[in-house]
Order: sequence, then C-alpha cells, then structure tokens
Amino acid sequence: MKTFVARPQEIERKWYLVDAKGKVLGRLASKIAMRLRGKHKPIFTPHTDTGDFVVVVNAEKVVLTGKKWDNKMYYRHSGYLSGLKVRSAKKMLETRPEEIIRHAVRGMLPKNSLGRRQLKKLKIYAGPDHPHQAQKPQVLEI
Repeated sequence: MKTFVARPQEIERKWYLVDAKGKVLGRLASKIAMRLRGKHKPIFTPHTDTGDFVVVVNAEKVVLTGKKWDNKMYYRHSGYLSGLKVRSAKKMLETRPEEIIRHAVRGMLPKNSLGRRQLKKLKIYAGPDHPHQAQKPQVLEI
C-alpha cells in the first residue's frame, strides 16, 4: 500500500459563498479554515495546498457571545517605542469588520508560508455584494 500525495496540477478548486449574518465568529472561522486547508477532501495532504476559495459576505453582521464586544482586544504594534495600538472588538467592527474574520481564520491556519498562501484564498466583504459572480460560488451553509 502506498501513501497518496496530492500534486498541485491534480487539485480541483471550488468556490464557496458563506453568509456571516448571525453566525458566531469562532464557529464560522473554524469551518472556513477547514475549507481553506482542504481537510474536507479525501485527497488532503498536510504539506500541499489542497483547499478551496471562500467568499464571506455580511462580515459586519457577525456575532460574538458574552461580553466579548467590550472585553476582546485586538493588538497591533508599529515597531516604534510605545507603538502598541489596542482596539476593542466593537471598535474593530465599526472601522474594519473584515479584519475580525480574517484575524480569527489566520489563527487557525498553519504559521508558515503554506498558511499565508491559504489565507489569500479567503475573500471577505462587509456587505452582501461581492465581485466573484463569474466564479459561480456554491452557497455553503454553516
């Protein structure tokens, strides 16, 4: 018996459309990360990008449970002394709602060049419209 290894030219990529309206952030992010990695496919190979493209719409309507809107903080550092920038989840939703989902999914992907390549297949939009109609994305219920 031989171990199957997926080759890049053999991989068939699909497009999925996910509506984030009313969905809990962590549960949504874990399902998206699984699709981006390709773990739902029988040809999954850990060191090869076998995943699909995911388009997320209505990112501004994602839900956090409990008091996370006020207590959850997002940190950035400019690289300069005292350059730490801190934002709450509520403030982040007002200014950059796409980054809430991108940040959650990024934490669930591998921390290497493969993970960065997989994250590029994630397309997030705050509203209900997206420019990927030509790819005919399938609606994915989560």
